[in-house]
Amino acid sequence: MVKAADLPYRPCVGIVLVNSEGLIFAGQRIDGGRATSPPDRLAWQMPQGGIDEGETPKGAALRELWEETGVTADLVEKIAKTDDWLTYDLPEELIGKVWGGKYRGQRQKWFLLRYLGTDDQIGIATTHPEFSSWCWIRADDLVSAIVPFKRAVYEQVVAAFRPHLA
Repeated sequence: MVKAADLPYRPCVGIVLVNSEGLIFAGQRIDGGRATSPPDRLAWQMPQGGIDEGETPKGAALRELWEETGVTADLVEKIAKTDDWLTYDLPEELIGKVWGGKYRGQRQKWFLLRYLGTDDQIGIATTHPEFSSWCWIRADDLVSAIVPFKRAVYEQVVAAFRPHLA
């Protein structure tokens, strides 16, 4: 059996995409997050993903944003990023089962990006879709809609960026 403490964290980025009204993009996970959520609770999250070899965190954030939402770099403006890397651990039942069993959780650098486009320029029907639907949501509502094992990270992200969300 794989011990979580023996595994590293996966390097990752997260994107808080905020519109002109201060609302945040949230995508409903295509898998529903059912591996970690009760069947009647759907999982929502912000765009996020791994950092490829040789890629900068900012480059990874813009790539992940495009891959998951169809939003291109010219449609966003960088507002802020987290100073520190934030981590979360996978639930015990997922250790050794996701990301090829190589990681215990994720170490994330988060970026706050202002969305300059229109809703019709967001397209979640991508080559490898992550989301089945999306919406603009208040920060506090998003935190309560995330799968429980990521909630503490989302609380930290919202706290770090709250001055920019008003």
